[in-house]
Amino acid sequence: MQSIDLRSDTVTWPTPAMREAMANAPIGDDVYGEDPTVNELEATAAAMLGKEAGLFVSSGTQGNIVAALTHCGRGEEMIVGREGHMFRYEAGSSSSLGGIHPHIIDVQPDGTLPLAAIQRAIRADDPHFPRTRLICLENTQGTIGGIPITAAYTAEVGDIAREHHLKLHIDGARIFNAAAALKTSARDLVDPADSVSVCLSKGLCAPVGSVLVGSNEFIREARRIRKSLGGGMRQVGFMAAAGLVALREMPGRLHEDHANARVLAEGLATIPHVQMNLDAVQTNMVFFDLAETAPIAPEYFSQRLKADYNILMRPYPGYTRRFRAVTHYWITPERVQTVIGAIRTLLA
Repeated sequence: MQSIDLRSDTVTWPTPAMREAMANAPIGDDVYGEDPTVNELEATAAAMLGKEAGLFVSSGTQGNIVAALTHCGRGEEMIVGREGHMFRYEAGSSSSLGGIHPHIIDVQPDGTLPLAAIQRAIRADDPHFPRTRLICLENTQGTIGGIPITAAYTAEVGDIAREHHLKLHIDGARIFNAAAALKTSARDLVDPADSVSVCLSKGLCAPVGSVLVGSNEFIREARRIRKSLGGGMRQVGFMAAAGLVALREMPGRLHEDHANARVLAEGLATIPHVQMNLDAVQTNMVFFDLAETAPIAPEYFSQRLKADYNILMRPYPGYTRRFRAVTHYWITPERVQTVIGAIRTLLA
């Protein structure tokens, strides 16, 4: 990767091992269930997350939409965080495609939804109300800093879900980052969940795809929903091969991305005109604000980083002075120091 691309961990390129696996993967027709590499990927992901079965989907967004449409019928309701990806960044698909009503709860600074707020959001059995069917969590909670959510908290939400006969879905796009940060297993973090989507193409570095996991019954229905969305893929074993490398080789190195993010954050915190909360840097995301006193405007700041240093970074959507820098496989310690130096020079 020639540029220093900090816009997201979605920008990662496949590793050499992934490229080799893709070139040599046995393939078949996945819609017929005949692609051996896809079948292996789905089984591997399910086993790693403690679920019965898996479904290879094109993206994390598709995985979340398929989960919501599998759990909920039209006019039914899901409880979701205001800052959650499923609410903010999926084009309203659960509503537009599935007729699912979102019940929005504010996300706390620690990435959780208040338990009391979840309880209040669950509808009484009254014909005036939509039926509550689903609670959605996100781990890590990306929009507020990549905050990892503990197994203890998720267990409490799982207890609420079971008490009210609801389903629990976890958007686990970066669940392996959460596991690395909390020094536990991804399986433990999602144990109470009825379904989990995990992204292969973020910190795990595969070029495309996510896996949705859950019970055998859930995945049978989810496969039908995926087909209705145009998500049935054919000879995609070569993509699944990269995903297998991602699951087997990449979770064990994510702590390196977290360490690089911490070094980046601590370096930026020493630069005048940079405002940030170091306590919020817990995984591979660094959020900071460019102060009003900064000698250059945010848009020009991004332009200069790209033109002068080949560093890609941009204001975070919805904010004018806030930036998000995301570390990943292609952001080395040396590149972190280059970024710190470049920003120090620009803001001098």
